[in-house]
Amino acid sequence: MQFLQQIINGLMLGGILAFVAVAFTLTIGMLNFLNFTIPALFMIAGMVTWALSSSGSNLLGWGWHWAWAATVGIGFAVLASLLIERFTYRYMKARFGDATEHALPLVSSLGFLIFFEHLAASIWGSDPQRFELPFMDTNLRFGGLIVGIPHLISLVLAIVLVAGLNTLLVRTKVGRALRAIAENPNASTLMGVEVQHIVPVVFVIAGTLSGFAGILYAASYGTVTPFMGDAIATDAIAAMVLGGLGNIWGAIAGGLLVGLVKILAISTFGAEIEKIPVWGLLLVILVIRPSGLFGHTNIGKGKF
Repeated sequence: MQFLQQIINGLMLGGILAFVAVAFTLTIGMLNFLNFTIPALFMIAGMVTWALSSSGSNLLGWGWHWAWAATVGIGFAVLASLLIERFTYRYMKARFGDATEHALPLVSSLGFLIFFEHLAASIWGSDPQRFELPFMDTNLRFGGLIVGIPHLISLVLAIVLVAGLNTLLVRTKVGRALRAIAENPNASTLMGVEVQHIVPVVFVIAGTLSGFAGILYAASYGTVTPFMGDAIATDAIAAMVLGGLGNIWGAIAGGLLVGLVKILAISTFGAEIEKIPVWGLLLVILVIRPSGLFGHTNIGKGKF
């Protein structure tokens, strides 16, 4: 029974990791750009939701209903993502061209991550804050097994949103434009795709996914901190690589696998070595299959 409970806990954590892994996958798969600010978007949504829904003891503490606060928190994450698109990807590409399109946006996105984290710490402090929901119990119980409702929502929502995202990419005009950009940005421009209008869509989706993940993580574990994104970013990157760079369904599978391995490792060996099994598995997979479980050799080529 205890082993089955740990399996459930791992899959539930994997649902949250899948959100963040898909956000990473979209930007690297579409734009060849590892967006290091995704952990900051994750944090912004969680912190803003906490601040708006709590009492007036902090900045923005207006005591809003948690659902409205969550909506605004996701909105803040999307706005921050668009800011990052404007001053990392678009600005650097326009000013420096293709020669430095990978290195400079990556470094500038890392700068935004540090900026957002320390801005939040300067406003609300660096100590963990209690994230409270208006429900007495957020768990479901089945024959002695416990399933966290926020975790379950995150798992179901991740699958539903990725299914919708897959439909968007395959069946819509915007999706075809995004896939064209993933294949060849310069050729897509010559074919009439307005890259400057389509690329922000990727950042809106990444901000939305990261925002949902941040709020569900806060609701699941009952705490927020300005550095909460760092704790989950490394696991999400591992999930993205395990699933296959650029494959959104692979990111879901990788998130579930990493969550499962992490929880089983903690329950068996303790929290001190939780990273070793995850990254050990990643190294083994990369030796056997460098493109990941469901990935392709070339980033941006034929995955979407």
